[in-house]
Amino acid sequence: MEATNAPLRDGSPATVPSAGRPAWTTTWLLLAFMLVNFADKAVLGLAGPEIMKEFGIGRQEFGTAQAAFFSLFSLSAVGVSFLTRKVRTSVLLLVMGLLWSVAQLPMLWAAAGFGTLIATRVLLGFAEGPAAPVAVHHVHGWFEQRERTLPTAILMVGAAAGVAVAAPTLGAVISHFGWRWAFGAAGLAGLLWAVVWAVKGKEGPLAPPVGRRAHLADEGPGSVEVPLRSVFLSGTFITAASGAFGAYWVMSAKLTWLPDYLQTVVGWNLGQAGAAVGGGAVANGVVLLAHGLLARRATLRGASGKLPAGAGAGLLLVVSAVAVTVFATVDTLWIKVPMMFGPMALALVMITVAQTAIARITPPSQRGVVLGALVAVFALGGIVSPLVLGRIVDSAASATIGYQNGWLVTAALLLGTGLLAALFMRPEKDARRLGVPESPASGVPVSH
Repeated sequence: MEATNAPLRDGSPATVPSAGRPAWTTTWLLLAFMLVNFADKAVLGLAGPEIMKEFGIGRQEFGTAQAAFFSLFSLSAVGVSFLTRKVRTSVLLLVMGLLWSVAQLPMLWAAAGFGTLIATRVLLGFAEGPAAPVAVHHVHGWFEQRERTLPTAILMVGAAAGVAVAAPTLGAVISHFGWRWAFGAAGLAGLLWAVVWAVKGKEGPLAPPVGRRAHLADEGPGSVEVPLRSVFLSGTFITAASGAFGAYWVMSAKLTWLPDYLQTVVGWNLGQAGAAVGGGAVANGVVLLAHGLLARRATLRGASGKLPAGAGAGLLLVVSAVAVTVFATVDTLWIKVPMMFGPMALALVMITVAQTAIARITPPSQRGVVLGALVAVFALGGIVSPLVLGRIVDSAASATIGYQNGWLVTAALLLGTGLLAALFMRPEKDARRLGVPESPASGVPVSH
């Protein structure tokens, strides 16, 4: 990595690595990691109509299967994040990739029924819960604070790219080989990534020490720690978590129910629905990448935004709420369909902004834990969203009315959480109040 000068807390200069080729190689590998992660999530929604038909279940039961994925998601996100102080993140990421394959491949067995589906989704959710916080914590070990928005956004692009690739690809697999092979393809992709990561995965020079070295660092003169309770009760954490909860809710709702909605209500076939979901995911990726590039450009120019940090992301949630409302209430396709390709995707910017904001108000040694807590909170949207929308649709007089009501509930959630974030999400202000210096100025990078 190239070196730049950054002052230590006593004002003396220190050599700090800036992003170089190894940092960006790691970022692309973790982009692939997130791509597989969200392909794993998308497979159930894409195979949903075939699964419901074969197993003879309704939407509410299918929503239970999707919610099963998130039953241990939040718990493992927190638990494994605590392990980041004991175990290197490169090792944790490898174990997760292997577990994903173990969870997907059993559905290739012809005798695997609804019970097996539930059990494997629980295991998959447990293995994928820590994926985002551990991946973000790992990539932040390669970039100093001011450079983190773009690589974090790229990791979140993996979510959109995963759906964009999975929707048409797994749709074709389902059409030609049956829905079980969609699970098999996702499992094999996870196995392939794990093999590559075992060879290429490395820790970054700014990664905090782990194990005994972490204990020694905590006692060192340059260590910075803050009470976790103060971080969790800060306006930034509360509004970032609630805003990300709303963004994750709409993302989970689209993953689970959009293919069925487009087929049942709009009247499209599986190929058309898969293409639309994939196109929407591409738009998601464009939005996230554009936001990351704009943020990086502003940082390099030394320019600050006209709005306070956090306010912009909150307002994007409000815009997304309007787009979801239009999508739910307008029947004209040339108005309805474009809502998926950009406006609804603006909500996802909050997931990137929330993680970089939380990293700003948290010392590096505690970052993995707090990011895990953030994911644990907003991932609850993945549990509640499929269940709530499934219940709303099944209890309505028709699927059309039920889906309209479900999308309007989603819009109301985005509006409320967006306004809270716009008003109270202030990472720089909370970082100063908590006494957290901008990383890596708080200390000398850790060598490995």
